[in-house]
Amino acid sequence: MNKDKPVAEPWLGDVLDEVLRQFNPCRECPSANHVRGANLPGQLAITETLETLVSLLFPGCHGRNPESDATLSGASLRLRLASVGTTLRYQIERVKAFDCTSAKGDCTGCKDCKAFAEHAVAEFLRQLPALRSVLHEDIQAAYEGDPAARSTMEVVMSYPGLYAIAVHRIAHTLFALGVPLIPRVMSEHAHARTGIDIHPGASIGSGFFIDHGTGVVIGETCSIGRHVKLYQGVTLGALSFQKDENGNLVKGIKRHPDVEDNVVIYAGATILGGNTRIGHDSVIGGNVWLIRSVPPFSKVYNRQPEPEIRTQAQ
Repeated sequence: MNKDKPVAEPWLGDVLDEVLRQFNPCRECPSANHVRGANLPGQLAITETLETLVSLLFPGCHGRNPESDATLSGASLRLRLASVGTTLRYQIERVKAFDCTSAKGDCTGCKDCKAFAEHAVAEFLRQLPALRSVLHEDIQAAYEGDPAARSTMEVVMSYPGLYAIAVHRIAHTLFALGVPLIPRVMSEHAHARTGIDIHPGASIGSGFFIDHGTGVVIGETCSIGRHVKLYQGVTLGALSFQKDENGNLVKGIKRHPDVEDNVVIYAGATILGGNTRIGHDSVIGGNVWLIRSVPPFSKVYNRQPEPEIRTQAQ
């Protein structure tokens, strides 16, 4: 008996025949990624590329061992960048072809997708040094903003907020270059791992810190300034969804709030709407619900309820 080839037990045969009559190969159904259909890189392939990029930004921090002089040399770094660049070019070419086919109904083989992918990867790689510099500001903001942080290396190796913003900065760079699908897969990977949901379209300034992090939601058209600090459970979301005359959601419009520089937003606060702006140097208290703008240097808090305290008789 071939141990590598499972054999159905007799009682299962009729069941399998019944299932297969309905459960066909489905090469073109919307949930299938087939070489003659969508032909996309798989989710795991994209997240492996992402983790390679994270390892380049934080050398030796998220793997098993520290980097050596040899692995951080110019020649070694060049090889690693070339490898991830080649992989990313292939992945972008495939998602662009799928996007083209979805829009036009057919991919004509005009080679525009390949040229687009090459340009996108070249521009992305050129922006890596600046991206790393911004992340260094994020690391410093987390270290200075959290009294529990004992070192910047503790922030890099253990803080979910920093991992989420690092992934976001990678995904946002690709999103801004017009790369479809891949940025969203990357951001949802970070969401699943950290509980922090940042759409890759959101624009976020340097020195950004998410403390604790779980439950934070930042929408696609949100704009956040420099040196902003969020706590867990903060939502920067849409107030409503505009529809066209056919009842379909209108996409591509401003739906999420803007947060200016040096703002602190405490746990559980909800700020909604594309016309809502939080002025610079403001503090938004915990569990506040805001659907209108506030001027700079504001402090917004809920009125404190009076607690009822009862003591049990001795």
